[in-house]
Amino acid sequence: LSHLPWILFPTPTARWLNNRLLTLQGWFINRFTQQLLLPLNVGGHKWATILTSLMLFLITLNMLGLLPYTFTPTTQLSLNMGLAVPLWLATVIIGMQNQPTAALGHLLPKGTPVPLIPVLIIIQTISLFIRPLALGVRLTANLTAGHLLIQLIATAAFVLLPIMPTVALLTSVVLFLLTLLEVAVAMIQAYVFVLLMSLYLQQNV
Repeated sequence: LSHLPWILFPTPTARWLNNRLLTLQGWFINRFTQQLLLPLNVGGHKWATILTSLMLFLITLNMLGLLPYTFTPTTQLSLNMGLAVPLWLATVIIGMQNQPTAALGHLLPKGTPVPLIPVLIIIQTISLFIRPLALGVRLTANLTAGHLLIQLIATAAFVLLPIMPTVALLTSVVLFLLTLLEVAVAMIQAYVFVLLMSLYLQQNV
C-alpha cells in the first residue's frame, strides 16, 4: 500500500511508443497546461511546472484520502495555507517588481468618487489579503464536508442493516453516488485552487 501513490505516476519507458497509461497521462498534463497558460502572457509561462506539479500533488492527496483508513492532509487548514500563502505572496511580489503602478492601481478602480477613495483602498487591501485565506478555507471546507457526509451515511447504512435492510440498501446506493461525487470534487477542487492561483498571477505578470 505504501507504493500506491507512485503507481499513479507511471515512469517513462525507453520504448519508441508509450503504453496507454503514459499516453493518457501525457495528454492530460499537456491539455491542462495549455488551458492554464492560455490567459497568461509569456512571462507567466515560467510558472507552468510549479502549477502543473501543484495540480497533480493536490489531486493525488485528495484521491488517496478517499481510500478507507487513510488520512487526507488537504483537510488540514495548515497544509492548505502553507501552499496558498507563499504562492500568493510570490504573485504579489512579482507584481510589485514588474509593474508597481499597475499592481497598486488594482487597489483603486478607475472613476472612483474622491470621498470614497480612502474607504475603497482599505476594502481592496483587505480583499487582497483575504485571497490566500479563501483559497485554503475553500479546499479544506469542501473536502472535510464531503468526508463527513460519507462517514455519516456509511454509519447510517451500517446501523440500519439489521433493523431495516431495504432502507440500508437505499442508503448504500446513496453512499456509492456520494463517493462518485467526492471523486469529482477531489479533482475539481485541485483544479480550482491552481486556476485561481494562475488568475492571481495573470493580474501581476
